[in-house]
Amino acid sequence: MDYIKKIKKIIDKQNGTLLSSDLDKYEIPRTYLSMMVAEGKVERIGRGIYVSPDSLEDEMYIIQKKYPNLIYSHETALFFHNLSDRTPFEYSATVPSGYKVVSAISETSKIYYIKRDLHQMGVMEENTSFGNPIKLYNVERTICDILRSRNRIDIQLFSDALKRVAKKKNLDYALLSEYAKKFNVENILNTYMEVLI
Repeated sequence: MDYIKKIKKIIDKQNGTLLSSDLDKYEIPRTYLSMMVAEGKVERIGRGIYVSPDSLEDEMYIIQKKYPNLIYSHETALFFHNLSDRTPFEYSATVPSGYKVVSAISETSKIYYIKRDLHQMGVMEENTSFGNPIKLYNVERTICDILRSRNRIDIQLFSDALKRVAKKKNLDYALLSEYAKKFNVENILNTYMEVLI
């Protein structure tokens, strides 16, 4: 298979998006990407980020591909889990403590930090509206996150999410309780749940 076809296949698989790191992964010389840019077959939209001219930029997917330690959480996860109707103005994401977030991301996203041993707990995969896979936290982890960070979250959004989670049929209460212990929010969770259930 020639390299141009290979690049087109990657772009199709990733719904119109290509990162220069994808070329390294598939051992494709970068000159072929330069040729495609010159011919107008792909457009460079940022450092190391390319899209096909007929596609829209999948920002969430691109951010996470470039920064794999960034996991969507809090307000963004609430929206994905239908625990909020409010489309987030900015992405909320969690990174391990000590992880340096580049200013381009920290200026446009709400960044939360967590101990390294708790960072990967409750990670799941979901698709963006463009159909690309991203990592975010499951419902149970998200509830513990918003309880931990309740002072940084809009009170209306916070209380609406807790009301909705109390009505969820498929909530894993054992897992929620386990996470609550690890995140030190067990008493707060119990207080809210007693009122809501």
